[in-house]
Amino acid sequence: MPSARQEMISTVVDPKAHADPRRLHAAFAWLRANDPLALAELPGFDPFRLVTKHADILEVSRDNTLFPYGDYPSTLAPHEAVERGREARKAGRPLLYTLVQMDEPDHLKYRALTQAWFMPQNIRKLEDRIRELARDAVARMEALGGTCDFVDEVALHFPLHVIMQILGVPREDEPRMLKLTQELFGATDPDLRREGTAMTPEGRELDIQATLADFFNYFNALTEDRRVRPRDDVASTIANATIDGRPISAFDAVSYYLIVATAGHDTTSSSTAGAMWALAERPGEFAKVRDNPGLIPGLVDESIRWTTPVRHFMRSAAADTELRGQAIAKGDWLMLCYPSGNRDEEVFEDPMEFRVDRNPNRHLAFGYGAHLCLGQHLAKMEMRILWEELLPRLKHVELAGEARLSEANFVNGPKTLPIRYALS
Repeated sequence: MPSARQEMISTVVDPKAHADPRRLHAAFAWLRANDPLALAELPGFDPFRLVTKHADILEVSRDNTLFPYGDYPSTLAPHEAVERGREARKAGRPLLYTLVQMDEPDHLKYRALTQAWFMPQNIRKLEDRIRELARDAVARMEALGGTCDFVDEVALHFPLHVIMQILGVPREDEPRMLKLTQELFGATDPDLRREGTAMTPEGRELDIQATLADFFNYFNALTEDRRVRPRDDVASTIANATIDGRPISAFDAVSYYLIVATAGHDTTSSSTAGAMWALAERPGEFAKVRDNPGLIPGLVDESIRWTTPVRHFMRSAAADTELRGQAIAKGDWLMLCYPSGNRDEEVFEDPMEFRVDRNPNRHLAFGYGAHLCLGQHLAKMEMRILWEELLPRLKHVELAGEARLSEANFVNGPKTLPIRYALS
């Protein structure tokens, strides 16, 4: 019979547990209290430590030199996949090379290519267009007559429209981008995964490879177009970029597009749906923010903390060191458990409560340090504008059926949210 420690570790890694918040957060709470740097030794995986305390996640995140991604993938993967990835990198044929997989000096060079697009002074120029899209979303809810699946009808599409306009993907191609994103992040979910292969680790790896191939085919064509016909969009910036004085490779360009096109909307969709779910279950919090629009920025941050769409990233130790007084050896693999950090009792008062007026709110959902989310300001602005347009008209909201989360331990969020509502 497995020990309590083994059971809690297995729970954190289990994609199904991420669709069951009570089970997942009970496991995280146990680990924070009893073994905040628990060593996971699971069949089929290299050993790794679960970093579950807010302070420790910050310490690892702020030191990219001591805790780089190194020779391991940036997300948890079975041993065989880790080894295949190493062999592919040595042969110069990695599956992907995005910002979230880069150490220095590459990370800073590539991040600088598009950073200006996502700075507050530049995204403010988009506010009028984003507000139009938010009003369209509210009009869609009105046309649906008081019931809808908020994920399918609103949360998925509003941020998708925004990021695809910035990137330069035509509106008619947005459904394709959404489908591929869901297949990539939902490879372990029976409803979101790519069809055609078995629900096994090998099948999931084949699914991911096929999805990445579809992304590469699409974005290779986009690169070629923007090199001939550049426009005022992020795709043109990437396609015509230079790194160390040389044109960016097609592989690196496509990898860059992919992280913008997927992370640029999926996590915002999840946090938006997470906010609606929480408000539908908490009439008091709903009334509080509806009657005081000044609390909308607080609602945004709390929904991001509450949902924490990115569940983990992995780091490795570049040298022998200590963390929380515990020895960490060179080469040790570390899982940064963001949902746990965002429920840490030492940082958040009543962390298992959803509070639209939580202040301060030092959540870790955007990461920390050099890898702080490039699109955080855009995501928060999108969500703020949507609630500014929706809340003044939303008189009532409640769940109208079973809401469900995706079964995924890397990127996770609501996949269905039936609600009943009244608009003025």
